[in-house]
Amino acid sequence: MTDLDVNPEGAHLPLEPRAGHTSRGRLERVLRRGEFAVTAELNPPDSADPQDVYDRAAVFDGWVDAINAVDASGANCHMSSVGICALLTRMGYAVVMQVACRDRNRIAIQGDVLGAAAMGVANVLCLTGDGVQAGDQPGAVPVFDLDSMSLLETVRIMREEQRFLSGRKITSPPHVFIGAAANPFSPPFDFRPLRLAKKIEAGAQFVQTQYCFDVPMFEDYMRRVRDLGLHERCFILVGVGPLASARAARWIRTNVPGIHIPDAVIARLEGAENQRREGKNICVEIIQQCREIAGVAGVHVMAYRQEELVAEIVHETGVLKGRRPWQRLATPGDAMVAERLQAVLSEEAVTPTAAAAEAVAQALEADSPKEPGTPVS
Repeated sequence: MTDLDVNPEGAHLPLEPRAGHTSRGRLERVLRRGEFAVTAELNPPDSADPQDVYDRAAVFDGWVDAINAVDASGANCHMSSVGICALLTRMGYAVVMQVACRDRNRIAIQGDVLGAAAMGVANVLCLTGDGVQAGDQPGAVPVFDLDSMSLLETVRIMREEQRFLSGRKITSPPHVFIGAAANPFSPPFDFRPLRLAKKIEAGAQFVQTQYCFDVPMFEDYMRRVRDLGLHERCFILVGVGPLASARAARWIRTNVPGIHIPDAVIARLEGAENQRREGKNICVEIIQQCREIAGVAGVHVMAYRQEELVAEIVHETGVLKGRRPWQRLATPGDAMVAERLQAVLSEEAVTPTAAAAEAVAQALEADSPKEPGTPVS
């Protein structure tokens, strides 16, 4: 990380605009400098406690260039992507706000994009989203007013043409780096590079792929991507992640659409004395192999319920080459804020009752001298 990647007035403030950049964020700067970028996914809490978010983000400190705030992935409800971004940007973290089209119409989505940009979000990942039947509330009403392709175009129009889809003017556009998802491992395989081309035309500047467990298959995909020149128009971050066990790998392969795990990977896990450690080793090897593929600009680490392994994985791969991504440093006010937060969370919920009114009255009476018989208002 260079000094130019932090605003001297505060890490939570945006960077100065740079020629040729569409955002004022660190992720775009890292990628445009040609450095190998690392992003990671934050597992959102089922909680309203902000400390849960900060604790989960802290394990990435100094190891990733941006943190993805997941938007109800798998159609399961957690803390919202917008909420996580609000908490992390105020602390200086670089975030990628995921936006799924499943739950909101174009009016709400465009409002979220403006709000996110206003609070410092520099990266937006545009997703169609899993169907509601995939989650634990299949009775929910799906929206899908937009899909990933039209969402990409919507955000691009808001940024470049400074208008809503209605044509109404936006006085200050969202200066965001626009991302999309790609799945090289889902048939029809020949169509996947063509779909990436369409997403780039719609506005995608970077993509994060589905989990890669089959490097030869990914190499074939990247060969076709290079033939089309797409790697020169879009930064490609390959998705990776550690498998906890052979059993987990089988379950994922059977139950999660779009994830391809070869038999050889499962057999290797089964033959390991420590399957969790072997899963991490496999992830490290995949990253090192993918890094050598022409056109790969970085990795996106998805370590679901194993976030504590991300630092080890990135360190062991050596992909940062000694570079140290931004790390949040403790400030003198942190202890005070943490203490106050704990006090607020531990207080019992008290409604304005007669007792509370009496306490206010007593305080006013103590602080406000009055003539005998003067009522306390």
